[in-house]
Amino acid sequence: MSSAPSAPAATAGEAPMSVDEALGHALRLHRAGYLDPAEKIYRAILGLCPDEAEVLHLLGMLRHARGDSAEASALIRRALALVPDAPGAWNNLGNVLLESGSVDDAIAAYRGCLELVPDFAEAHNNLGTIHRSRSEWSLAEEAYQRALQLAQARVEAGEPAELLADVHNNLAGLMLARGRLRAAVDHACRAITASPGQVGARKLLGLAYYTLGEFDKAADVYRSWLADEPDNPIARHHLAACTGEAVPARAADDYVERTFDAFASSFDEKLQRLHYRAPMQVAQALEEAYGAPAATLDILDAGCGTGLCGPLVRAHARRLEGVDLSAQMLQRAERRGVYDQLHKAELGAFLAARPAAWDVVLSADTLCYFGDLGAVLAAAHGALRRGGRLFFTVEAVGDEDAGLPFVLQPNGRYAHTRDHVVAALVAAGFEAALPSAQVLRTEGGEPVAGWLVGACKP
Repeated sequence: MSSAPSAPAATAGEAPMSVDEALGHALRLHRAGYLDPAEKIYRAILGLCPDEAEVLHLLGMLRHARGDSAEASALIRRALALVPDAPGAWNNLGNVLLESGSVDDAIAAYRGCLELVPDFAEAHNNLGTIHRSRSEWSLAEEAYQRALQLAQARVEAGEPAELLADVHNNLAGLMLARGRLRAAVDHACRAITASPGQVGARKLLGLAYYTLGEFDKAADVYRSWLADEPDNPIARHHLAACTGEAVPARAADDYVERTFDAFASSFDEKLQRLHYRAPMQVAQALEEAYGAPAATLDILDAGCGTGLCGPLVRAHARRLEGVDLSAQMLQRAERRGVYDQLHKAELGAFLAARPAAWDVVLSADTLCYFGDLGAVLAAAHGALRRGGRLFFTVEAVGDEDAGLPFVLQPNGRYAHTRDHVVAALVAAGFEAALPSAQVLRTEGGEPVAGWLVGACKP
């Protein structure tokens, strides 16, 4: 990159930097997570040199990290218009487009990368993820295997193993989804060997052993993980699910936060792959109860996640608020532009602190992170006005667990019996309501049974 007029100093009182020096400083700040000063310097450089493709690309990646996919893609496209033979920028553009739901455009960007560098491993890995999301299993495996060969060659050449671990982790997930459990175990083990801190691979390995019926091995995976990270909430939660020992009354806050912060960027795409129905089900139940939308209700989306319910119920709302524990999920919900206010809080405490605040509380697939529903339903009852309504879904206990009011499943979610749901509603003060049996989504190609509940506060 050619030198240009001096960029502003990074700190008041310092001598001005050259553009190259300023870019190097901004990049170090960016990599260290200091996004505010990095962005300020990138924009200062562009004020002096508006056609610096590298700076446009880096600022695009920074804006993407901050949740602004629209500006991110625009900046990276500007960079590519200036320097079209930049494979890394094409791959990063694909990542931005994929996370913003523009899947076909993402595919085109990844292919643009591969036209320049056919052996660009990250692009093959990313295309594998898209094929998997479309249940194109053979194409997904082919893309992942090509990425695996390239990543392995990099490691043999002395490069870091993070990409190799990621590809093995993706293959473990693909094998698990296809019921090829021994292959899932193998790839998960290889991912952990390549990068011992691979959280996803450890979780997949435990789940694969559990699905094979090798419960002791599943528990050993989580115990080993806890030996390395004694305070890891994911390992602690899944060990309880495997063993049935020390099962918490609800998923711990740090488990929910860490799980969904990590899940946020791919949440909508993954749920689309699973034919996720819960938001539509609670929205339909609301419409059946209240009729045509009239924008008269104060509604809380309890456990709003990325805001999938919001657009479905906005027309009914005079005011629509959302609450969730995951900051990353809330960022994506805010982008939908349908909520009047969003709150980061634990659901039960949030409800308990707001008596008679809403006409409607709805919750799609959030109460499956609570075991005994008594406390959270009592809090919801208190947060509703007289005549207010609660709509929610939970997963149903399977035949193998019949007789238990609720169970913590190996996937980390609780499942409930119809009797427990009804008893908890009545104890909370709701008019008795019979949950209706529903299919909430598919998982591993199999339907996930659940209950859809609509209850009224007298």
